[in-house]
Amino acid sequence: MTVTVETLEKLERKITLTLPADVIRNEVESRLKRLARQVKMDGFRPGKVPMNVVAQRYGYSVHYEVMNDKVGEAFAQAANEAKLRVAGQPQITEKEGAPEGQLSFDAVFEVYPEVKIADLATAEVEKVTAEVSDAAIDRTLDILRKQRRTFAQRAKDEPAQDGDPSPSISPARSTARPSKAARPKASSSWLAKARCSRSLKMPCVA
Repeated sequence: MTVTVETLEKLERKITLTLPADVIRNEVESRLKRLARQVKMDGFRPGKVPMNVVAQRYGYSVHYEVMNDKVGEAFAQAANEAKLRVAGQPQITEKEGAPEGQLSFDAVFEVYPEVKIADLATAEVEKVTAEVSDAAIDRTLDILRKQRRTFAQRAKDEPAQDGDPSPSISPARSTARPSKAARPKASSSWLAKARCSRSLKMPCVA
């Protein structure tokens, strides 16, 4: 296969793929025949569905699968022959104006950049060193001790010592309700007026 690679931008390339139409057609017919031996349809016994009925129902999906497979194989072969390191998936579109009996496709994709390493015989490398003092080591160890310390409960008769954690005490909230004795009482005359006005639907005079 003759492969022509066109450079579009920095890392973008394009390859034109050409496939014989007979190869696609023969593969579609072969897959439809295999499918006809397995497909089940109402009104027909298994494996006895006419080929034209199978092609009418499954022809488009089978043709789509064949095109994907054949174009993908052709692209992989072309990229391998051109020794291209393809980055990601190509964008493949059908090309118009193909010769009779041929199918043409344009595959646009990106490639990995070529990294060239110069001669390192005369390269100079700066060695960076860092000094760690004893004080820095002590501070780090002290932080690690505090992060990993655990607490145990002392005996009831043992007094507290310096460094012991103190429990945080939040102010208690009062949830007690006022007793009935503390609630204000309505006067008997006011209650009598209220009952009278509700029953007679008119103001009452004490």
